Amino acid sequence: MRSTLSARHFGSTKTLNALVLGTLVLSGCASFSPDGGFDTVRETTRARIGADAQWVRSDEARKEIDTRVIELLAKPLAAEDAVQVAIYNNRGLRAAFYDLGISEAEMVQAGRLPNPHFSMLRTSRAENGVREFKIEQVLTFNLFALITMPLAVEVEKRNFAQTQRMTALEVARLASETRKAYFGAIAAEESVRYLRKVKQAAEAGAGLARKMAEVGNFNRLQQAREQGFYASAALELARAEQASIAARERLTKLLGLPSPQAIRLPERLPDLPKLPDELPAVEQTALDQRLDLQAVRLETEALAKNLGLTQATRFINVLEFGPARVLEGTRDSGYKRGYEVSFELPIFDFGGSKVAKAEAIYGQAVERAAEAAINARSEVREAYSAYRNSFDIAKHYRDEIVPLNKRIAEENLLRYNGMLIGVFDLLADARSQISSVNSYIESLRDYWIAQSDLQMALIGKPSLAAAARTSPASTGRPDH
Repeated sequence: MRSTLSARHFGSTKTLNALVLGTLVLSGCASFSPDGGFDTVRETTRARIGADAQWVRSDEARKEIDTRVIELLAKPLAAEDAVQVAIYNNRGLRAAFYDLGISEAEMVQAGRLPNPHFSMLRTSRAENGVREFKIEQVLTFNLFALITMPLAVEVEKRNFAQTQRMTALEVARLASETRKAYFGAIAAEESVRYLRKVKQAAEAGAGLARKMAEVGNFNRLQQAREQGFYASAALELARAEQASIAARERLTKLLGLPSPQAIRLPERLPDLPKLPDELPAVEQTALDQRLDLQAVRLETEALAKNLGLTQATRFINVLEFGPARVLEGTRDSGYKRGYEVSFELPIFDFGGSKVAKAEAIYGQAVERAAEAAINARSEVREAYSAYRNSFDIAKHYRDEIVPLNKRIAEENLLRYNGMLIGVFDLLADARSQISSVNSYIESLRDYWIAQSDLQMALIGKPSLAAAARTSPASTGRPDH
């Protein structure tokens, strides 16, 4: 849409020249920050995750990070070390950091005046042996871009702040996925070790049953039962070994390493804490601290600013002014000097559809922001419930089931020594005890994964903050 403004709005030629000079000065003020906006991401990462984030943009920084990764991998990884390696070394995260550069470039661009336009007309004709000319030369500047620049810059600043939060959220997501993969890999390897013991016990039972059947001291049903125990144990072990390989490969990918052999893991999971974390105000904490909700709020505010800009530019979106000079006649007749103002006339389109679209987009963003808050409350409630339940289950295994099976095994061993039960009863009891320990390992793994999910639920969910960003084109500010 373009305006019916006339030249009288700009006053004298001196005033116009001053405006042109002012626009040039203001447009030169926009510049890039030394850190590219990454300091905010680094501080958020330290506060929320307790890890250090580095944006690798030089060979020197890359060598420093590689050295630090090698040092962390030289010993069995703790959970925090695994997270740190992933943040340093994951290439997908490094690529996500460049979103900051893209967003900052758009913000800086919004604060710069578009390049001036130069146009020239030259015609001539010969009459009575004299050649007459008509030459027009015009240099114009987009003054409308200066008028809308403060609003456009404000929109892009909010977009940049939103990008910073989304980048920090991506760091948190990687940290959460790494922690879960880390605990999953350790648990899988522990399960393999215990299932090997189960297989050994079953194999011993099947071998003994076969020998006893050969001498007529065991019937076929008893032998088949022991052989079935062994076959099932061998199958479970094969599945566990494949699951362990897959878990280690998943961790390897998140750490950005070329081979799983570079990873050294502890032999067992961390112990269950004495008490779970009590979070009575978990919902309010999530609403106050979640990065995705902050990003959604910033997006909605940016769209509100965008709506104001759209209303301001309903009838005007291109207004150019600049000095001009015209020569008519012979080459030595001299130039006439003046200025040129150009703009579009709102004859066919009065901007109603443009404003309606902006209002609809804003209304949509408001509803999505409300939905994001509702979803966040639900997610954090569900995550906290899973965390508490997984703690209770693991505690029950640790304090009740595993000790009970151990006492049963000790009593059966006494009875076996007293010849009150047979060797197959003892082997079956050993398999049961080992299986209960393996179930405790799985419940302990589930607890640590649930804790990671709870931490992520309090930080945010990347998909909620992945809404489309406001672009300069959608603000009504012309790009030319």
